[in-house]
Amino acid sequence: MTAPATSPQVHPVDQIPPARQMIPLAFQHVLAMYAGAVAVPLVLGGAMIQAGKMQPGDLPYLITADLLVAGIATVLQCVGLWRFGARLPIVQGCTFTAVPPMIIIGGNYGPAAIYGSVLACGAFMFLMAPVFARILWMFPPLVTGSFITCVGLSLIPVAASNIAGGHADDAGSVANVSLGLFTLAVVLLVERFAPVAIARASVLVGLAVGTIVAAFFGKVDLSGVGDERWVGVATPFHFGFPEFPPSAVIALVLVGLVTLVEATGDFLAAGEIVGKKATPRQIADGLRADGLSTMLGGVFNTFPYTAFAQNIGLLAMSRVRSRYVVAAAGGILIFLGLLPKLGAVIAAIPTPVLGGATGALFGMIAASGIRTLTKVHMNEKSVLIIAVSLTMGLLPVMDNTLFAQFPTWFGTVFNSGITTAAFTAITLNLLFFGTKRVPENGGTAEDAPSTDANIYKTGVDPSAQ
Repeated sequence: MTAPATSPQVHPVDQIPPARQMIPLAFQHVLAMYAGAVAVPLVLGGAMIQAGKMQPGDLPYLITADLLVAGIATVLQCVGLWRFGARLPIVQGCTFTAVPPMIIIGGNYGPAAIYGSVLACGAFMFLMAPVFARILWMFPPLVTGSFITCVGLSLIPVAASNIAGGHADDAGSVANVSLGLFTLAVVLLVERFAPVAIARASVLVGLAVGTIVAAFFGKVDLSGVGDERWVGVATPFHFGFPEFPPSAVIALVLVGLVTLVEATGDFLAAGEIVGKKATPRQIADGLRADGLSTMLGGVFNTFPYTAFAQNIGLLAMSRVRSRYVVAAAGGILIFLGLLPKLGAVIAAIPTPVLGGATGALFGMIAASGIRTLTKVHMNEKSVLIIAVSLTMGLLPVMDNTLFAQFPTWFGTVFNSGITTAAFTAITLNLLFFGTKRVPENGGTAEDAPSTDANIYKTGVDPSAQ
């Protein structure tokens, strides 16, 4: 007699709960990641609209396409297909790491270049997946912490501009700034006083409450909602055939490198939480799925995909370890991605509300980078690398005319600050520490850049090939 799916012999990760349990748990994962998922197309689309590279009507399309591909990527990562997918309960979404470079690329070359570089980034991640462990030592917490901190800090000016109202006629008005700060306050209050399950969706709650309040003051324009279809499917190459400017490709390939590092850490963390340690082969399969999902994003005009850390935290909180629950969350995202009218509703979120909510998100990204830096052995060399990396990364953010007289290709690579910080941190780490590794027992040498060596080992298991 065949054992049921809930048999003790089946690992909890591979168990399939009844639908009455699975669907509510899946919705919990969707709520935890939804605000972060829609924030990327809202921020990037808003920047492209302000630059005259897209039309306001394109924003609902970006949102639904993003949700659709995020759902497909999540199902692929959880269920797996051949050598694609880690087969762990991991929700996939767009990485904020790519946002600043994509804004620069779009401003210089247009949307077609954004999606060409996303395709190239995905292809690079795909090809690097089986051998990535060989160069993982180049990305200790000293490098990734500096980079992630710079990502958050460089996005804060975007949040500030949105809180002020963007390029609207009333930009900087008391009403706009008050609305943005009110939204931020809602996020903080939900985090502080709401039950843990609701606190996980604090940014989403902030967006909803802020929009409702804005509607009372006539700041919500729903005129575009009625024109959208109820059901629709994202079309490939909606903004034209992709273009591949070398500088744009280089910028996103650097982002892809760091995304691979972050994803590796997420796979290991998820494996520890669910009690099923991620093997080298699983990590390679997961990274390969990230690359394929990112290429799919380039086709459907979305962005690079990776694991959402907040949902990994939700695994620990809920103690639900089934990958099929998270796969069901992916199915819900696919369904939401087929509703253009929902995309139009999200696109109607007022700019100050978006700024207040994403301000919290961007600050949390910076704080995450700082937390990563706490793993670093803080000697003089490490402190100097962090200081110079942050300085170089923030220089073009503080003054966007820094490279104004440089060739366009140079500005595309370095003007976002993200690629500048990554290049600086990697180079200085190699210059000061060379190829030194930290002992596996966690001991710290005087010159060791990090005390966290768990995932920064050399070599690769043959099974990962």
